[in-house]
Amino acid sequence: MGGPVRSGRPGAGAGGAVRRGVPAGLLVPALVGVAFLLLPLVGVLARTDWTSLLHHLTTPQVTQALRLSLVVSGWALLLSLLMGVPLAWLLARVPFPGKALVRSLVLLPMVLPPTVGGVALLLAFGRRGVLGPWLESTFGLTLPFHTAGAVVAAAFVAMPFLVISLEGALAGLRPSLEETAASLGAGPLRVFATVTLPLLAPALAAGAALTWARALGEFGATITFAGNLPGATQTLPLQVYLLLQDSPEAATSVSLLLLVIAMAVLVALRGRWTGGAVREARATPPQGAAAPADPAGFADLGAPEEGPTLEKPPIRPGAGVGAGPAPAPAAEESDLRAELTGYTCFPLTAPAGTTIAVVGPNGAGKTTLLRALLGLTPRAHAEVLLGGRDVTRLPTHRREVAWVPQDGALFPHLSALANTAYGLRARGVPRAEARRQAREWLTRLGVGELAGRRPAQLSGGQAQRVALARALAARPRLLLLDEPLAALDQTTRARVRHTLRRHLAGFGGVCLIVTHDPVEAVSLADRVLVLEGGEAVQDAPPAEVTRHPRSPWVARMLGGNAWEGTAGPDGTVELAGGGLLTTAPGEATPPGPGAPVLAVIAPEAVSLHLARPEGSPRNVWAGTVRELTAVGSRLRVLVTSPEVPALVAEITPAAAADLGLTDGTRVWTAVKATEVTVVGL
Repeated sequence: MGGPVRSGRPGAGAGGAVRRGVPAGLLVPALVGVAFLLLPLVGVLARTDWTSLLHHLTTPQVTQALRLSLVVSGWALLLSLLMGVPLAWLLARVPFPGKALVRSLVLLPMVLPPTVGGVALLLAFGRRGVLGPWLESTFGLTLPFHTAGAVVAAAFVAMPFLVISLEGALAGLRPSLEETAASLGAGPLRVFATVTLPLLAPALAAGAALTWARALGEFGATITFAGNLPGATQTLPLQVYLLLQDSPEAATSVSLLLLVIAMAVLVALRGRWTGGAVREARATPPQGAAAPADPAGFADLGAPEEGPTLEKPPIRPGAGVGAGPAPAPAAEESDLRAELTGYTCFPLTAPAGTTIAVVGPNGAGKTTLLRALLGLTPRAHAEVLLGGRDVTRLPTHRREVAWVPQDGALFPHLSALANTAYGLRARGVPRAEARRQAREWLTRLGVGELAGRRPAQLSGGQAQRVALARALAARPRLLLLDEPLAALDQTTRARVRHTLRRHLAGFGGVCLIVTHDPVEAVSLADRVLVLEGGEAVQDAPPAEVTRHPRSPWVARMLGGNAWEGTAGPDGTVELAGGGLLTTAPGEATPPGPGAPVLAVIAPEAVSLHLARPEGSPRNVWAGTVRELTAVGSRLRVLVTSPEVPALVAEITPAAAADLGLTDGTRVWTAVKATEVTVVGL
């Protein structure tokens, strides 16, 4: 009995943590603490006169006090909801000077002695207080020694419980849910009523229950501010205080009633007070695995794309997945003109019907660009014209710019159909018509059979198509997709990409897609915009970016070797890390000597040898194999050399076996001068 407490199996315990034993130095004080909290309750139960319990609880004085307590706590709860819910939203969502002070004022009644709170209320709302005379002369309202005063006192001490529980829940909600709702055309009040508040419902119920229970048990502030008048301000806690003097047994019975009510509230909450209320709102739909069955109907897709193509393939209207007519264009075909300043600083223009892939390393400003076009970030500012209409100073919900964030941001409390109809309803479309159009869009994207499912019941690919259907159904002028396929497995990604390409072909507005996938960039987009450090490094068709990347990051993303350097005489490149590279004259005019350049070498153009090769290669270096990686049916071999930067070669498994390549093998690398592409930076 005195040994350590062990879990029944490895990994058991709260949160799945492995508990090897509870130290006695912690266990004993913890048990003493439980006993310290439990013994007073045991005392109440032990001293209760159970034979007279019903009689004590049905006396006129007790029933009158109980009715008054229910009235006072009910009105106090209503008052707390009217003021506390907006206050919690303000503290959680709006930055303003002095927020820490306001939060401290909200929490003050929780740590203030109740009698001091009553004195403060008396000095504020009493007949000689700061506002008391004005309330009496203007409204004829006298709070002290009145039921209204008991309500004010109870709300004063109980409202902080509601505010802090809601503020914590709001902090746990994904901001992308509210931002996406705004991008679909919902104003701030509609977003709050249809997205924020439903997701807060569990936390709101928990906070309301705690607030009501605290108001029901309020004593100190009530007796100090409102007095102890039977039928007017004498609530049940005050009745207990009086009964202790005349009938201790009756006081114990009434105390037991209040104890049972308080315990029932806490048991009903079942952990929601500690943050369990917003788990569903924080959770994201499963993004990796496809469903066992394929109700979306991908049978006619054929094999997915295996690699990047140089040009965006033509799409035959009506081809591909989904029934129904070809996709409808945006409300009006709209070109885009934007001037970005701040972290992202460059002009951006695109005619109607253009799809632009935005690529670049992490921190390049890709998501910042999208959020600037939405008006959602202080990091960058965008002067935006859509179809000649200046939307710069309009709020997000009036810009006609739809956004699909990385996680899709489907509203977890709505079905796929209700999610898709959300933007239409926000723009004033009648409910029946909005649902009809939403069902059509779901059918077009191959998920019509899933209209009644909640996001948690959808696979990753299904959820992404519902999110896309929701954005397209809103008929935006500008469509922003932030890595919409990043969380999907390869097979699902290929299928969703196929569907997305078909529908973007019929979209009448401008679409920007942030991606790290070269297949997405070259197969979905008409143009590729390369960002680095918030600046546009390159903006060109996919074929041009593939052949002549102006960014080392893009060259590596496309699978090539990219070395920075300066142009030397006679077609040579002096590499930034040391070494010399010989090139052959290309079709374009070569950069002049001393100009910064980028040398790009395709991995398949690098040959590997065990001995120094003889013959035509102009670029030969000794190196060491450091890594072998399988890519499809070929191997990528990383070779380091003291003469030049690390080089990646792509060879067949048979060639690797013939050479006996392993980590640490000494090899010679060779690159023909004609296989080097030089691009001026």
